[in-house]
This record gives sequence, C-alpha cells and structure tokens, in this order.
Amino acid sequence: MSLSKNKTVCIINGPNLNLLGKREPEIYGKETLDEINLRAQQKAKTLGLEVVCKQSNHEGELISFIHEAFKNKIGGIIINPGAYTHTSIALRDAIAATKLKTIEVHLSNIHAREDFRHKSFISPVCVGQICGLGSFGYLLALEYFAN
Repeated sequence: MSLSKNKTVCIINGPNLNLLGKREPEIYGKETLDEINLRAQQKAKTLGLEVVCKQSNHEGELISFIHEAFKNKIGGIIINPGAYTHTSIALRDAIAATKLKTIEVHLSNIHAREDFRHKSFISPVCVGQICGLGSFGYLLALEYFAN
C-alpha cells in the first residue's frame, strides 16, 4: 500500500500536542510541535512528498481535517490523536469512512504506560501504528508513504 497519485501527506496532531517541549518532557521529549513539523517537512521534501501539518485540541476539528483531506484527495494521513486515541469512536469512524491510508503515531510507547492507554480505537482502521520512538515515528511514517 503506497501513496496514491497525490504526493501530499497530512499530519494531524490532537489535543495537548501544541504543548510539546513544555508538557512532561520526560515522556514526550523536548522538541516543540513546530520543530517536529519542520523536520517532517524537510524529510518529506527529500522523499518527493509534500506535508500539510494541522493540530487541534477539538475532536470535531480533527474530524474536519480528515474530511478535508478526503475531499482534497490527499495521499495519506499521519495522525497522533493524543488522548482521543483511547476515547474517540467518532475519529475512528472518520478514518474508516474516508478509507484514507492512515498511520497512527505516538511519541511515547502507549503500551508501556497506564492501562487506559493500551487500547486504541484508531489503530484498527490504520495501516500501521508507530509508538515509542519519539518524533522519529513521524519520519518513519513518511518513509512508508514515499515507498
């Protein structure tokens, strides 16, 4: 499953990820979301891809980002749903409804954390999940879409 004809990947980040660099750096690292997005854009360019980066703390806006990606025939989505990973059936349904190739990314290893973080409603409708590798997970997801 590679990227469709559209060489644009949409990176969607969920709640509290705008606080990266300040929020629990021992868990999430010291990089800011802007730094992660810049690295992703630079990597995408070397892979012949374009990246559109979006973030929201609101579930409905994240769903709208997915719908917009579908409408614009985006080649794929990289999503870090944050805490919505474990709670949002609506976000899961948006990915399933659009059938966009999606990779779920988490900075921390959600399977090695609190029990409530072990269940992802998102991963069953994704082509894969990358977790525990910090911001490198976004770059690996871009590699997938480039190949």
